[in-house]
Amino acid sequence: MGVRGLQGFVGSTCPHICTVVNLRDLAERHRSKHPGCSPTVVVDAMCCIRYWYTPESWVCGGQWREYFSALRNFVNAFAEVGIKLVFVFDGIVEQDKRDEWVKRRRKNSREISRIFQYIKSHGEQPGRHMFFIPPGLAVFTQLALKALGQEAHCSLQEADYEVASLGLQDGCLGVLGEDTDYLIYNTCPYLSIRELCLDTLDTVMLCREKLCESLCLSVTDLPLLACLLGNDVIPQGMFESFRYKCLSAYTSVKENLNKRGNVILAVADHIAKVLRLHQGEKKLEEMLPLGPNKALFYRGVASYLLPGQKSPWFFKKSKAVTTLDKQILSMSSDSESKQEVAMCTDPESKQEVSMCTDPESKQEVSMCTDPESKQEVPMCTDPESRQEVPMCTDPESRQEVPMYTDPEFKLEVPMCTDPDIKQVTMSSDPEIKQQVTPCSDPEIKHEVTMVSDPEILEVARAHHVWGESYLVYNVMSRGEIECSNTLEDELDQALPSQAFVYRPVRQRIYALLLGDGEDGTHSLAREVKEWFVYAGNPLKHPDLVRPLPMSVPGGTPSLKVLWLTQGPDVQARRFDVLLASFNLSSMQEDLQAVEGPLRALCCLLIYLFVQVDTLGLEDLQALIAQALCLQGKSTAQLVDLQLDHINPRAVQLGSLFVRGLTTLVFVNSACGFPLDMSDFMPWNIFDGKLFHQKYLQSEKGYSVEALLEQNVSPCRACGKSDTITTTRHGEDTVIVTATTYCQTDMARQSGVVTTVRHGHTRLQRSDTDRHSCDRHSHNSWTWPHMAATIRHSQTQLQQPDTTTHSHNSQTQSQRSDTATHGRNNHIQSQPQQLDTTTHGHNNQTQ
Repeated sequence: MGVRGLQGFVGSTCPHICTVVNLRDLAERHRSKHPGCSPTVVVDAMCCIRYWYTPESWVCGGQWREYFSALRNFVNAFAEVGIKLVFVFDGIVEQDKRDEWVKRRRKNSREISRIFQYIKSHGEQPGRHMFFIPPGLAVFTQLALKALGQEAHCSLQEADYEVASLGLQDGCLGVLGEDTDYLIYNTCPYLSIRELCLDTLDTVMLCREKLCESLCLSVTDLPLLACLLGNDVIPQGMFESFRYKCLSAYTSVKENLNKRGNVILAVADHIAKVLRLHQGEKKLEEMLPLGPNKALFYRGVASYLLPGQKSPWFFKKSKAVTTLDKQILSMSSDSESKQEVAMCTDPESKQEVSMCTDPESKQEVSMCTDPESKQEVPMCTDPESRQEVPMCTDPESRQEVPMYTDPEFKLEVPMCTDPDIKQVTMSSDPEIKQQVTPCSDPEIKHEVTMVSDPEILEVARAHHVWGESYLVYNVMSRGEIECSNTLEDELDQALPSQAFVYRPVRQRIYALLLGDGEDGTHSLAREVKEWFVYAGNPLKHPDLVRPLPMSVPGGTPSLKVLWLTQGPDVQARRFDVLLASFNLSSMQEDLQAVEGPLRALCCLLIYLFVQVDTLGLEDLQALIAQALCLQGKSTAQLVDLQLDHINPRAVQLGSLFVRGLTTLVFVNSACGFPLDMSDFMPWNIFDGKLFHQKYLQSEKGYSVEALLEQNVSPCRACGKSDTITTTRHGEDTVIVTATTYCQTDMARQSGVVTTVRHGHTRLQRSDTDRHSCDRHSHNSWTWPHMAATIRHSQTQLQQPDTTTHSHNSQTQSQRSDTATHGRNNHIQSQPQQLDTTTHGHNNQTQ
């Protein structure tokens, strides 16, 4: 992450820029200088999660109870010294960084292959040097922090830009992360999460001013240096020959440095001694071999400029001021600041053009997208020349001035800013959840995205920014989502990839979120770009996925009903939509009978075991047993749990289940939150090691009593003891009768989860006998065992959806060759037989 080679260079060549500081002392000094101003640390959460995840076990699906405790300890350590934390998570992957994202996903896939090779060879988890974060860690970290009462935001653009922007606010002690980009941004001090000692709150502060002294550069030169060295925007190979020439001409090569260190010194020397001689007189493309990459390079340099900042390396004329006022996250309740810049499409260039209206001049100000740079550029019309002139706002004079336009590379970067509008900042008031954007004006129309309703889009954006939803705003605004790597064995595809297993659920939610466009376009005709990692997917193009129709009893309610209407009837409708997204509408009555915390688990398990025909009864028993036994275990007990060995299939099944929980987050937020989010948080219903233990026991043929760790201690309220009986009826049905209890010091859920595995059989539940003790219940559930495949179409449970399962028909590697890639390929909305999939780049996957 960040600038190539800069982290190692700082450690080997410029150790003096690293200073050990104590955050407690910094906070006390801040309070003494600024009474009443709370010291704040902005946290780049994505840089920190691998340091927060301290549990020893990581391959089994995640030790979520331990991880939640680690997060609580982290938060408490700062709260005790009066430091406020503001966490920022990545909300999108910007197009300029898509190639880098793909590169890292491919690297992760290779690492995962080595992990499975090690497990198969040694039967144990690899060492920490091969550590790979559990699936869904970022999603659940954000939700965990919110559950702990913390301010956690999801970015609307590159997260490090928003982090650096927040660092400019009063009271910010520093940015906590592990990304050398924070040495390049001209923001508050950069604090290292890797060097943080939580007990003492000592860490290392990296000083960019001292770095500049060592390189004979100014702070404003650092963005240029970063782009010449290569970063997440500029590919490293773009200036390889240029760096070699700089190194050849460099006369102060240090023998004790590696090549990368000397290259950094040589490039910095070239900037200081050669480029600076012509600064302000020549354009960068006249001094650097930019070639066809001019637009990308300028965009890379501009990406480091925070609101109000300028770059001396942008060529200026007398009437031109070059600044970059990128949009940053802000919250405001100002009713006049809730508007967005409207977008329209130029029929000739097919580029999006945004329009805003100046209330004084009554003239429309357009914002166009350059076809090469894809950078939004504010434009206004010169009444004399009748030519559109780019406009930007000088932060000192607050006047809009024309910005120089190079006709060759066509790059203009400022945002149009109304001089009456105050600087955009982040409000710390948790009740203020409205979004303000630059160039806000009450007359400005909303941005045209995948969804045209501005009210609904605003609600989706607010939920996104405040970390209350997952992927919903990405679908509605950009029509593009991504999912990183999961621990899946590409050489053993008996279990399908989570990308396919949960795709039908996502497709139904796409239909719900996209609705019908204002132009009459049906939601099923539109496509969502999915960047999902699975075996055989080269990630050259996204999968173009069409929505699936959703069958909701009584019809599908609108998003306004689901999101903006209250009442018990509406809550019931929300649950109906959630069930329909999992294709479980026929089981509504049975699922309603399941007690709250187990209802979400039940929905997920029913869907999972219907979709994946290679899952067996032993898998189901292991998943149920770990969820029920988890309720009575302490974090210390889970930490001490030891496993005989690690099973690679159980590793993948645990990851598949946790990805199902993230899918539940997506569905629940899209449906208006019919379920309590805490019901399916992994620290409440899943533990990786505990599941792995139950899996190994179930594989060995342990009885249900043993799996559920039957405890015969009597219920304190009624004196009755737990009992479990098992009755088998043929090969397909197992009846488990369980009686559980609830003690004042141990909250164990009563009841046993049930699922369906038979194409002709509906979920069955025997009568429930309630004892006089309201804490003690007797439940008898039927677990029918599904046949090898589900092909019967006239059942209460519809046929499983295509592209998700039945590996007897088609493996994932075969799927990767079918029409699930490519910009001209489509995944059809109607499920058909799995064997009918066709191959070829222009074919459609049924």
